[in-house]
Parts: sequence; structure tokens; C-alpha cells
Amino acid sequence: MPKLNWRDTLTELIAEPTVSSDDPALDHGNRRAVEALAERLDGIGFACDIQPIGEREDKVNLIAHIGPDECDAGSGLVFAGHIDTVPYDHNGWDSDPFSLTERDDRLYGLGTTDMKGFVALAAGVAAEYADRPLQAPLSLVVTGDEECGMDGARALAASGVAPGRYCVIGEPTSMVPIRRHKGIFMETIETRGATGHSSNPAHGANAIEAMYRATGAVRELRDELAGREPVAGFSVPHPTLNLGAIRGGDAANRIPARCRLDIDLRFLPGDSIDGLRNELRRRIRAALAESDCEVRFSALFAGTPALETPADSPIVTACETLTGHEAAAVDFGTEGAFYNDLGMDTVILGPGDIALAHQPNEYLALDRIAPMQSILRDLVQRFCRPG
Repeated sequence: MPKLNWRDTLTELIAEPTVSSDDPALDHGNRRAVEALAERLDGIGFACDIQPIGEREDKVNLIAHIGPDECDAGSGLVFAGHIDTVPYDHNGWDSDPFSLTERDDRLYGLGTTDMKGFVALAAGVAAEYADRPLQAPLSLVVTGDEECGMDGARALAASGVAPGRYCVIGEPTSMVPIRRHKGIFMETIETRGATGHSSNPAHGANAIEAMYRATGAVRELRDELAGREPVAGFSVPHPTLNLGAIRGGDAANRIPARCRLDIDLRFLPGDSIDGLRNELRRRIRAALAESDCEVRFSALFAGTPALETPADSPIVTACETLTGHEAAAVDFGTEGAFYNDLGMDTVILGPGDIALAHQPNEYLALDRIAPMQSILRDLVQRFCRPG
């Protein structure tokens, strides 16, 4: 039986900096880590395809599979995950974040829980079937830039090619299957007026005053969304709209010509990014109709759609049976909706703990390893039917 030691794989993945950030000084590519993983997989019989994301050659996706190249439309299993991480505060760590360190029955390292740990475990389990005949393909999909725009998943969705019918994304869920989560987008609202001496308001157009009207419209939409019928299963059972950052003016005795507000809107399945964004902009424009300032909008973050995989999907019911937990809903977002758009029924299920994600001293508990491996093996048995 071909072997791919998950711990060696994880050690190698942790050692490669794959930080994803809007700040070029902090941002890294993921190609070296992906190529190292692909070399391991290729060596035991996987067909590996490394695909650049956009114009950057150092940002890539990996699609690796074993089993038949073609299958019925209703078959094929995918284990999916990203290996980029958020930036880190080196001073907050008790060990090197780029060295896999075991202590207190835990494996410490940047990305262990979110989510290099799952990728290494999934690769190790998939490798166990590399020399066995499969009736449906088994694929490992590794994406880039999930933490900063989800560009890898967007590129995969844009290709229109689904590597399988059913998918498990190993985001940290403490081994509870997730079939629904909220979507999110972020918007920048900017009011633009004209500066002048504060002694005579007629000499300028006050952008902060205009933003006061805009924030009234934003808060009105926020309150309407919060007043909707609660949706069971979500810890916050309605959409949320956060007024997150505001900047304007430069001196008390100058009429401010610019003011900027950044907002974050998280919405439930059934709503769309375009629909909510257009409604937000319509209301703000209406609020400023009589203003002497103009308003401009830009997408701070294009957005991630909400996820809803049918409760009776075979992958949902299988994950419920294998974990002993009913599929739940969460307020954070994942790449799941992009996989669903490709026609893949997707469940979010991983061994990590979301409370540890993006935190110093991130770790994966050792007692989660064997149960996660067992679940993945059972899923292969159910959906790929190895001989």
C-alpha cells in the first residue's frame, strides 16, 4: 500500500510561509508548498494538475486525483482545503510558527487548525487508496488565497469543471458537519464635497454632514435586516450589518471634503450579494438626493455567497451518521458556495477548532487525528467504492 505520512506532510506544509495578505510586505505565494505536496502525491500515483491563479505564478491551485478519469455524473468525492494562512504576530507565539511542535498532546504551528492539518490528513488517507481500484475518482483540491479574497476558489468555479460530485472542505468545525453558513460582503462608502474655511459653511460642501445622512440609511437597512423572521440554526439568526470604520476631515476649522465609511454585511442563504449591495447603494443615494455632496461606492471585498447544501444530500447524511452530529449552521464563511456552484454538494467538516483560527499558538489536538482519519476513510468507502 502506498504511504504518505501525514505528519511529515504537515511538517513540510507548516515550514513553508503561505501568508495571504492585502499588504504586499506580508503576502507570500503558495506555489512552493503546493509543489512539495504534488511531488509527494505524484510519487505514489496521483495525477496532479497545478493551476496558476490569475496573473501571479506564485499563487496556485492543486487538483490531484486517483481512480477513473471519467465517471457517472453522480459520483466522485473531493477532499478540499486551502493552505494559505493569515498574517501572524511572532511575539504571541511560544514556539516557532513555521515549525511543527508537539507539546501537551497538541501540534502547534501556523495553519495547523486552519487548515493545513486537514490537508495533510486528507492527503494521507487518500494515498491509502492509490493502488486500489476505485469505481469513482477520489480527488484532493488545494486552493490559494482563501484568506484574502478566495481567489483560488473563484478561479476553480470560473473553470466550470467539477472534480467530483461530493465535497468535504476541512475548515475547523470541531468535527461537526456544517451545511449552511452566512455570506459576506464589505463595502466602502465615500462622500465627496468641497473644502473651505469653517467660518462660512457656504464656502464648502461638508462631506461629514453628508455621511451623517448616509449612515442613517445604513442603520435603517441594518435594523430592517435584524427585524426579519429569525432563521433557526444560526447563532445570530438574522443578517448583520456592521459600521466598521469611518474617517473624515483633517482639522476642526476646515470644512471636510472627504469622508469614508467601511461596512461589513453578513447575510443568510436566500439573499444575494448583488441584491443586497444594490439595495444598500439605492438607499444611500436616496438619502443624499438633496445633499450638495456626491457619493461613491467601491467593493472593499467582493464577497462570498452564503452556503446551503440540501439536508437530504447523501454527503450531508453520511457526515451526520459518521460524526454523530446533525449538520449545523455557522456565521463564518468558506469556499463552499463556490464548490456548490460547480454542482458539487459540499459539507464543511474538519478536525480543527474555529476558536483557535487566526490566533497565536494555533494548534491541532492529537486526539482529533484518528477520528478524522476514520471519517475520511468511511467517506471513501461510501462514495468511491474501492475494490
